[in-house]
Amino acid sequence: MTQRGRATRSTGPTGRPRRADGPRGVERAGAPRGDLAARRARLREVIEPVVGAAGYDLEELTVSRAGRRHVVRVIVDADGGINLDAVADVSRAVSAALDAAEESGGDLVAGEYQLEVSSPGVDRPLTQPRHWRRNVGRLVKVTARGGLPGQRGERPAGDRQVTGRVVAADDERVVLETDAGRAEWAYADLGPGRVQVEFTRLDEVEETDGLDGTDDFDDDDDVEDEER
Repeated sequence: MTQRGRATRSTGPTGRPRRADGPRGVERAGAPRGDLAARRARLREVIEPVVGAAGYDLEELTVSRAGRRHVVRVIVDADGGINLDAVADVSRAVSAALDAAEESGGDLVAGEYQLEVSSPGVDRPLTQPRHWRRNVGRLVKVTARGGLPGQRGERPAGDRQVTGRVVAADDERVVLETDAGRAEWAYADLGPGRVQVEFTRLDEVEETDGLDGTDDFDDDDDVEDEER
């Protein structure tokens, strides 16, 4: 969900941008990259409690430059997924929290910026136990330490690419159903998992793409200097 028209201060209740008083909103030329990291930390302090209070997880927060403005991207998720209406609700709540924080403590991001709130896409890597849990039933590919166990149950040395369907996942380990049978791994023995697109799930993938929530920019500026 893209919040457009957001100026150096916040967007008013009518959606019309308000102007900052004085020179506070002016971007300093040649600002070091560390400034973006500091802004991201300040934004997280405001945004994460709001997302958590709404019952969702803040999966990612980035601040990047797009021409003369910044783009604040917020990715949220929950068990069972998150639909467009929920994304819109979270976007409004985050926008209001940013407004309040700027009113009381000054600009969180110098210069013009826009807020984008969206859900994770299917190409997002599975790196946390909750990511695996939320993808039970999906086919994934992952680099596993030792690969699949052999006939005697021992795993060979070295890393192997494993493709399997997630049949169970908890806070400690994940169970995959592979062509060679069912096997489980501790998360420490797995790299980032990648959900595989299946033709039988094309409708589901299209729906997920629809939740991407990010509209095109008003201009063709390239996004640069992204801080993660």
